[in-house]
Amino acid sequence: MRMTPLDVQNHRFGRRFSGYDCSEVATFLGLVAEDYEALLRENETQRDRILQLEHRLEELLTDEKLLKQTLLSAHSMTEELKEAAVKEAELLVSEAEVKAEKILDASHRRAARLAEEIREMRGLRSRLATALRSVIETHLALIESLAQGSEEEESKVTYLARTPAARDRQAESNGGV
Repeated sequence: MRMTPLDVQNHRFGRRFSGYDCSEVATFLGLVAEDYEALLRENETQRDRILQLEHRLEELLTDEKLLKQTLLSAHSMTEELKEAAVKEAELLVSEAEVKAEKILDASHRRAARLAEEIREMRGLRSRLATALRSVIETHLALIESLAQGSEEEESKVTYLARTPAARDRQAESNGGV
């Protein structure tokens, strides 16, 4: 059974023949009751404070748990994002490499085509030069033959252009033709 300060104050001791001084015992019991009451009030205050702190501790533990979960979630999300970024970067690099290979391949094919066209153009130039030389030589020969033929024709034209009397004289001087 629990005692209250009032129990301490109201408690009466039995009387004996040569007992304690009653007023001194009453004063002492009053002091003890006051101290006991103060202790009980302080105890109750501390109990309330403990309950508040325990409640606050539960809130903080819940918050801590939530923060840990959030941190773990953020960490795993960060790792996933890193992995996704690495995969995306690898994919972009692969695509760039494929494009670069295609560009290089197209460039090589174009260079080969241009080299072939250059070879063809050189052959064509050589054939054209040969044909041009042949045409020039043919024309030079024709010009020379025309030049020689024109002297003969010129003399024939001159001969024909003369009057018949002059023709006879020249024929006589040439030996009677």
